Amino acid sequence: MIRLVGPGAAGKTTVGRALAKRLRVSFVDLDEQFTIRVGDISDYLKAHEYRAYASRNIQTYLDTLTSLDDIAVFALSSGFMTYGEDAHPAYRSIYEEILASPSTAVLLPSFDYEACVTETVLRQLRRPFSRSAKEEEQVIRTRFSIYWRLPATKFETIKPVDAVAEHLATHLLSSVSLAMVDPKSRM
Repeated sequence: MIRLVGPGAAGKTTVGRALAKRLRVSFVDLDEQFTIRVGDISDYLKAHEYRAYASRNIQTYLDTLTSLDDIAVFALSSGFMTYGEDAHPAYRSIYEEILASPSTAVLLPSFDYEACVTETVLRQLRRPFSRSAKEEEQVIRTRFSIYWRLPATKFETIKPVDAVAEHLATHLLSSVSLAMVDPKSRM
């Protein structure tokens, strides 16, 4: 399983789809799975507190995993790696598993803190579910250091999508067992 983590608007879905196409594997977006299984994320957040959303999102992740092949590109929700340990009974072990996997990648619009903040806010404001610019800025300023400290390889997504996907594929093929990632090796 290839997991892409990072802040909102980092390019997890866009790059994830390109990477999955490049590797000829399936692509799964946790936000899409939540919408299919539970309903609109914005509506859920309005009706429930964020803690309830986090718990339900973790359960959606677990439920989705049961239907996937071992080889897939999985884009996690923007806050997935920032939940508290008590968000769900299985969260701690999921978090540790994600971080221990050599096929986990952190996507950031830029490695430069201020450039990342600026680009994230610009990207987020183009989305249907967006907070105000000030709120978006506060979220990325809070979460940037969390993502930066994660012990996984990081990729800048300010570059062209195909270039990022190719860089990721090259990294995965060189650092992860070829049989786990390259469908040609399974023949």
